[in-house]
Amino acid sequence: MKSIPLPPTPHTPQPYTGPSAAQVLAMRKQYLNPGLFLYYKQPIMIVEGKMQYVWDDTGKRYLDGLGGIVTVSVGHCHPHVLAAANAQNATLQHSTTIYLQPKIAEFAEKLASKLPGDLKVCYFVNSGSEANDLAMLMARLSTGNYDAIALRNGYHGGSPASMGLTAHSTWKFNTPHSFGIHHAVAPYPYRGPHGYDDPDAGRKYADDVKNLIDYATPGKIAAFIAESIQGVGGFVEFPQGYLKHAYEHVRAAGGVCIADEVQTGFGRTGTHFWGFETQGVIPDIVTMAKGIGNGAPLAAVVTTPKIAAVMAQKVHFNTFGGNPVVSAIGKAVLEVIEQEKTQANCLELGTYILAGLEKLKAKHQVIGDVRGKGLMLGIEFVKDRTTKQPGREECARAVENARELGLLLGKGGLWGQTIRFAPPMNITKADADFLLAVLDEAIGAG
Repeated sequence: MKSIPLPPTPHTPQPYTGPSAAQVLAMRKQYLNPGLFLYYKQPIMIVEGKMQYVWDDTGKRYLDGLGGIVTVSVGHCHPHVLAAANAQNATLQHSTTIYLQPKIAEFAEKLASKLPGDLKVCYFVNSGSEANDLAMLMARLSTGNYDAIALRNGYHGGSPASMGLTAHSTWKFNTPHSFGIHHAVAPYPYRGPHGYDDPDAGRKYADDVKNLIDYATPGKIAAFIAESIQGVGGFVEFPQGYLKHAYEHVRAAGGVCIADEVQTGFGRTGTHFWGFETQGVIPDIVTMAKGIGNGAPLAAVVTTPKIAAVMAQKVHFNTFGGNPVVSAIGKAVLEVIEQEKTQANCLELGTYILAGLEKLKAKHQVIGDVRGKGLMLGIEFVKDRTTKQPGREECARAVENARELGLLLGKGGLWGQTIRFAPPMNITKADADFLLAVLDEAIGAG
């Protein structure tokens, strides 16, 4: 493969003096959960990050095309976020919600201002899994119903309850919390029964939600939960109208609608601040994590005052949720998104990259589909475009080749056949050109 130069950066990384990658791997094997997985045949050890770039222990620089799994929203070690965290760490690190604390209130006010309609009440937790657990508790308490509908190919977390919502065999253990959870057909235009050429595909896929309500549940449900664009499932974008019709069926059956914005929120789609807005709907509950804290353990559930009121029936609080440090970080992230206009950058560069990916698709037969919005783009590999047999090996090879060329990417989809590109939202046009050149070389190298 021919070398492709990364765009220049003013940052000079610190010399790394810690244990070697081999030593860390040995410690990991001895002391860490064996269920943890590693990307790449030769594991990479990241020791420093600055904005859209990371460095390994050898000093090699990479463009982070996955944003730490869609987590680093405004850039690694962003100076404004770092300053907010450092200042709060030096003042007060921990104070639970049983005391008044200004940081959590200020952050909640700012976050609520970003949400439409009556979505104004915030609950802060530590992870997306925890947020989805809490959202389901709210839904069941507020409706008096139990059954819930999620989507096939979806992912909602790694805790027992959120794993019950997940319909992706790679990430799912058979837990008792799967009881009462029903999975509708994924609105997946590339692989599903209703394709891109069907203008009524959204309504047709939503009919399966109605079908489940009529035949698989007591006719009443607590909730319908869906990512606004499926993340782990391969950055699958729903056909227009899907959420509108699905929400109508759910609300008619007494349920509430939950939007999982863990990967799609905070302007990443470009056209809107929240992924659900691209479908023209307003949910009853929104969950968010990952990019909300730019890498800090922070997540949230935002709902309406009416639904939130049910939580007052019992004592409920979260020991670390919304602590002063993460609240300061979360507010600083929102400030960066506003000041640096990262949503506009997602739209501009996402449109530019998607056009470049379409050209690569025309050139490389192993690309079956390119899709997504803003800086949340998927490249699905196939062995044959007619049969659409998943190109798992082709995808893995391209990801390995890209790593050698200085680009870190993610894999997704039920068969690991889709490249996921979701970098920090501050990338530049030079980074976009680097990405497209690397992908061309990485795919063409076979």
